Amino acid sequence: MKTITVNASKAYDILIGESILDTAGSAVRKAAGGQSAAIVTDDIVAELYGYRLHRTLAENGYRVASRVIPNGESSKNDENFISLLNFLADEKLTRADVVVALGGGVVGDIAGFAASCYMRGIHFAQIPTTLLSAVDSSVGGKTAINLPLGKNLAGAFYQPDIVVCDVSLLSTLTPEVFRDGCAEVIKHGVIADKAFFHSLEAPIKTQLIGVIARSVTIKRDIVALDEFEKSERKLLNFGHTLGHAIELLSDYRVPHGHAVAIGMAIESRAAFRLGICHDECPRDILRMLRQYGLPENTHFGAEELAEACLSDKKRDGGLLTMVFPAEIGRCILKDIPVCELENIVRMGLGDL
Repeated sequence: MKTITVNASKAYDILIGESILDTAGSAVRKAAGGQSAAIVTDDIVAELYGYRLHRTLAENGYRVASRVIPNGESSKNDENFISLLNFLADEKLTRADVVVALGGGVVGDIAGFAASCYMRGIHFAQIPTTLLSAVDSSVGGKTAINLPLGKNLAGAFYQPDIVVCDVSLLSTLTPEVFRDGCAEVIKHGVIADKAFFHSLEAPIKTQLIGVIARSVTIKRDIVALDEFEKSERKLLNFGHTLGHAIELLSDYRVPHGHAVAIGMAIESRAAFRLGICHDECPRDILRMLRQYGLPENTHFGAEELAEACLSDKKRDGGLLTMVFPAEIGRCILKDIPVCELENIVRMGLGDL
């Protein structure tokens, strides 16, 4: 098992290993304490792993309650958020108790946001069950729900007390859901580690623990420099500004990782046409996306994509911060005037 320590406003460990779900209760007890544990999960994950988590928490002295939400991005809404807060109150959790998120990014985001707000903050543990949540959303402290005008528009920075990543849980993922996580892994290589990027030429499934550990370490190091996303942490948004726009326009029928893949492709092609990088850079990125069966194009046009981007959290008045690759392993942040955004998106839509 690998242990990676995050030093943010709250220091915590990320445990990565095989078949460690059944001892997760001990890790939660050590990190968070408390008398009651509220599991938040979705209807698919509950059937697969809910009983095992309930058992290990109970074995470690917790009174356990569970809340199950429907699977899918549409569940990350204000109605479920308020319902979750009322559930925590009904179960009489105190500030000393712990919310345990068992699931992918949707579960982790809404459970973490609820933990940050209930009684102004109670303990929180993440147990990711997808590659996407293992390498991205379970680490770094971003929690949120979606609003009708955009993704993650209501939320809080709230670090967990512990992250327990059991890679054996990823064996039940569908190929499409697994590919979602591959997009975020590729992103980490592009923004910070050329050697790691090229190591992905070998299948991710054959090197899961190492890939997750390196992705988490890259994110950890960036978060340590800029926990609240004032500067360097924005690099983690490579592909996300346009990716979130695609998710919104598709009514979330395009899943997050696939949308981010398209966003990375658009931003990479635009970077070349803006003179930020040589054509080899976007070609390498596109080749890697294709290797993992990820999309690189969308039927949405430049005008509607640019309009949807205006709801992005990274917008500051008349400017929107975008991430462009300068080379594999290094990206730059560039403030784009909103009036120029449509043209830049159009640059990225055309094939090389």
